[in-house]
Amino acid sequence: MMDQLQALLQGANRPVNSLPVTSRYYNVGNSTIEDENGRNIIYLRRRFIQAPEKYTVLQEYTVKEGDRLDNIAASFIGDATQFWQLADANNVMKPEEMAVAGNKINITQPAGSAGF
Repeated sequence: MMDQLQALLQGANRPVNSLPVTSRYYNVGNSTIEDENGRNIIYLRRRFIQAPEKYTVLQEYTVKEGDRLDNIAASFIGDATQFWQLADANNVMKPEEMAVAGNKINITQPAGSAGF
């Protein structure tokens, strides 16, 4: 029973999706559910995020007036679309809450990198 639950949580045997490799949902996978008319509805599985203390902090950045999270991500990660990695590592549900002058943002290794 526990092995089945673990497989479900990890998405074992999930179908490959067509999202780009850089998407936060790339490794999530799809699933289907049948509606009352017998039609299959495809949906993305739930995305689980590591606890912030599991990330390896490389440095701390203090947000300056006028900073935008996409620009911060571009500076530290090399890709503005990866702002969600910063949100994940800082346990933030609404990324825009991070880009407030004076806030401290942990810059971490990406989830799954060596060192985790």
